[in-house]
Amino acid sequence: MDKQRIFTLTEVAQHKSKKDCWLVIHGRVVNVTKFLEQHPGGDDVLMESAGKDATKEFEDIGHSRAAKKLLRDYQVGFLQGYKIVQEEEDADEVAPNKSKRKEVKAFVIDDDSQPNHEFFIDFLPPLIVACSYLAYRYLTGAAQFTS
Repeated sequence: MDKQRIFTLTEVAQHKSKKDCWLVIHGRVVNVTKFLEQHPGGDDVLMESAGKDATKEFEDIGHSRAAKKLLRDYQVGFLQGYKIVQEEEDADEVAPNKSKRKEVKAFVIDDDSQPNHEFFIDFLPPLIVACSYLAYRYLTGAAQFTS
């Protein structure tokens, strides 16, 4: 079959059985019927996405480069409306020294829900009440002994 053929999602949706299983991954229409038994995650994983765009599921798993290259072996065409660009695997073969790592920036979120001045507002009134009570008890207790 011509690997440059264009398919619609409706055409791909007709191929969702174990005897004829097609998926769309990154705009590539792939016939994974022969791969169902070989898939490390089992054929059920592929059958859940049969006849649909499985790009999100494919990327969420985190497939290896070898798995991404294997897509081309099973490719039967492209999905209508997708623009295919040169993929990272091709770029790695041409320029192996170029780093494909993504920099991750992290920052700490100070999860202090109360500003500093609110701490004093919450802390001081109970302290004043406790001190007033102790002072009252001290002064009334001293008055009892003198009378």
